[in-house]
Amino acid sequence: MGLPSAWVARFAGLIPAGEALDLACGAGRHSRLLAAQGRSVLAVDRSEDMLALAAGDGVRSMCIDLETGDSAQSWPFETNRFAGIVVTNYLHRPLWPFLVDCLAENGVLIYETFARGNEQFGKPSNPDFLLARGELLDVAREYGLQVVAYEDGYVAVPKPAMVQRICMIKPGKDAPAKIFALN
Repeated sequence: MGLPSAWVARFAGLIPAGEALDLACGAGRHSRLLAAQGRSVLAVDRSEDMLALAAGDGVRSMCIDLETGDSAQSWPFETNRFAGIVVTNYLHRPLWPFLVDCLAENGVLIYETFARGNEQFGKPSNPDFLLARGELLDVAREYGLQVVAYEDGYVAVPKPAMVQRICMIKPGKDAPAKIFALN
């Protein structure tokens, strides 16, 4: 079990009260981080073995493979449900509209995964699993999400890789622009 991503740890405090979703949670490093901050967490992964590692106080789990069949029929979450969603080291582009839809107004989406150029460092190397330059910014624009922070480039920790990461807020319908204080 690894340490939480520094990116996720940096922005997790922006997630408002309410349930958080850790999608493709793996062994649950972010589920545990969010639960330690007092949040109720739903950890989702397609591996029962990984979910067993993710289990703990404040963490519920759901085993589901969201890449099989029609995403629209297999997406199990209702709209405006989650105060926060965390996704790391996972990319399945057909899920974007569903992720945004199930994020509550003023909810926070923290996303971090591999980007083009990662081929030089190992896996993933298939372009289908690597973000194109600026792709997460394009997602923010397409779905009207407010970007709090964004990075695209090389990281040395936990291993050399090319990554893209973003923290976005789903604005409320009539909410004025917010100013977010980062620690």
